[in-house]
Amino acid sequence: MGRVTRTAPDPPPDLRALRPRLPSPLQEIEDEPFARRGVRLLLKRDDLIHPDLPGNKWRKLAPNLRAAAAAGERALLTFGGAYSNHLRATAAAGRLLGFATIGVVRGDELAGAPLNRSLARCAADGMRLHFIDRAAYRRKTEADVLAALHDRFGAFRVIPEGGSNALAAQGCAELGRELRGAADTVAVACGTGGTLAGLAAGLAPGQRALGVPVLKGGTPHFLQKTVEELQRAAFGAPRGDWRLETRFHCGGYARSTPQLDAFADAFAARHGLPLERVYVAKLLHGLTTLVEEGAFPPGSTVAAVVTGTP
Repeated sequence: MGRVTRTAPDPPPDLRALRPRLPSPLQEIEDEPFARRGVRLLLKRDDLIHPDLPGNKWRKLAPNLRAAAAAGERALLTFGGAYSNHLRATAAAGRLLGFATIGVVRGDELAGAPLNRSLARCAADGMRLHFIDRAAYRRKTEADVLAALHDRFGAFRVIPEGGSNALAAQGCAELGRELRGAADTVAVACGTGGTLAGLAAGLAPGQRALGVPVLKGGTPHFLQKTVEELQRAAFGAPRGDWRLETRFHCGGYARSTPQLDAFADAFAARHGLPLERVYVAKLLHGLTTLVEEGAFPPGSTVAAVVTGTP
């Protein structure tokens, strides 16, 4: 009988190969609206963690990638819109670590159109893009939709839209631990709630987390419930002192206003820091408005988490 040659399985991906910059730097800046009110402003520069997986994308994806590697899974499927930062980060992680990646994109009308820069980057990093209609996308977590995706693509690990699940919240708790004792209020822009859920859990007693949603619609009630559910799944119960400030979405996801654009341009000119517009500019614009309204007492310190790059 001939000898059967067995091929050794590929070694599991090692996230240390990505060399993340942790803990991320904490930078104090002198900004006139804050200084006038006697409030210190710190920037938690999570945008510097990794060039391809910046900010909360690293913190949310890393524990999911470790879990996939430990389980022997080599394909990741996730969801997002046409300009999703999460899709780009997942595609980059797949390229760097050897995972196959599948991106389910909202909007089947995009299937025959030229790829925008964001989706083109995903494709260049090896992500298979699959466009579905918006009705099916709303049902993306239901069993029949997932079964159809398995029939098409085979075995994969599902990472939720935006990367927010219990593992992601646990990963973002380290962000809170890095900021213990550094600020009275720590603020972060919110999409799917995973970063806020973990941040609040990681902070020390006496510190407050402030979430600034960038989506419109039924966001306040839905996002409040989502953060609470993520904390229960990740930590067994709601954790930390946190609240949402819902006034600064500027019309909805990826929407802007002349006031927001002017603010972001002026901030970049003052501090040499171009602001990512979907999340970070709305966060800092909101904090500037709040400090001018007297929301933070003189002598207090506010830290803003810079979660991404332009």
